[in-house]
Amino acid sequence: MTEDNRKGKASDRRFATKLLHFGAEIDETTGASSVPIFQASTFHHHDIFSPPEYDYSRSGNPTRQALENYIALLEGGSRGFAFASGMAAISTAFLLLSAGEHVIVTEDVYGGTYRLLTSILDRLGIESTFVDMTNFEAVKAALKPNTKAVFMETPSNPTLKITNIAETTSWAKDHGLLTMLDNTFMTPYHQRPIEHGVDIVLHSATKFLSGHSDVLAGLAVTADESLGKRLKQLQNGLGSVLSAQESWLLMRGMKTLQARMEHSERSARRLAEWLSNHEDVTNVFYPGLDGHSGRTIHEKQSLGYGAVVSFDVGSGERAKSLLSKVRLPLVAVSLGAVESILSYPAMMSHAAMPKEVRHARGITDGLVRYSVGLEDIEDLLEDLDQALRG
Repeated sequence: MTEDNRKGKASDRRFATKLLHFGAEIDETTGASSVPIFQASTFHHHDIFSPPEYDYSRSGNPTRQALENYIALLEGGSRGFAFASGMAAISTAFLLLSAGEHVIVTEDVYGGTYRLLTSILDRLGIESTFVDMTNFEAVKAALKPNTKAVFMETPSNPTLKITNIAETTSWAKDHGLLTMLDNTFMTPYHQRPIEHGVDIVLHSATKFLSGHSDVLAGLAVTADESLGKRLKQLQNGLGSVLSAQESWLLMRGMKTLQARMEHSERSARRLAEWLSNHEDVTNVFYPGLDGHSGRTIHEKQSLGYGAVVSFDVGSGERAKSLLSKVRLPLVAVSLGAVESILSYPAMMSHAAMPKEVRHARGITDGLVRYSVGLEDIEDLLEDLDQALRG
């Protein structure tokens, strides 16, 4: 069976099967049950007048290509691209814009994206306006004559606000705007934005896709081939590509994505409900809660609620006390791993935001973010309870 035949059949399979049978799961040459790691920087030209498919690993590597085809299959897109980090993927996508152009962005976006837009791309003449995308009228009001793109993050990081993807992309297409969406929290298991009209889907694959806190990687998927060609030109020109070794590690992690996400989400739903009834917690952010304002919209565009729960303990002092007393989760930057990770956005993921900007967007000094791993939920709750009670 040829690789193309396997890929053709793979597109018709259910998600759990696609994770294991994605078109390159069996090496054509040896029959190996794992994609070979092509640890090569360059490739021999057997015929100088007929260049080979691969000539230099910055431009293309067979191991990385297997990963890129893999994520394109899972997201239902045309082409996939693997980068050295999530921010490398996001930065490359934003460089589809030119000086003098403008982008509308989710206001409580990941701190690294905020830093990119406000301290790097602004110097290159690319303007940005941050808006509360739960308010569609605010999105429309942000349109300017030089607006060229809309960047969404839903659920947003870390307050888990929900953007109506289909409504936003439909409006954007009417105005000829490019749409991009950071799908890190949901992954293609729960949410496939291209099916709702998004042009480019982005991931920090360091998180749930890898799932083991051992890979730094970013992925992008384009909805159509013409946009894929433009992104490929940028990827090759900028050179921030993922290595063959990390491409292989990422593929290995992705094979268990559904099993990990199902377990972690069950625990996250239990955690969110438990926190909602805890006397030492002032607010809980999780789209699976009955009181979440975006739950109805989220359920129309996503198949699950994810494994990240944010909650407010009332003050920075109480948050720091909590972080010092928990025993099970890592207290660290990042999320989406087999082990639970507790983060403090004010000093970690969103430290690049000025305090007044953070507070205006609901990222208070008492807010913590819990990425639920694969531990027994009863142990996690007992640990969190003793830490909250001090």
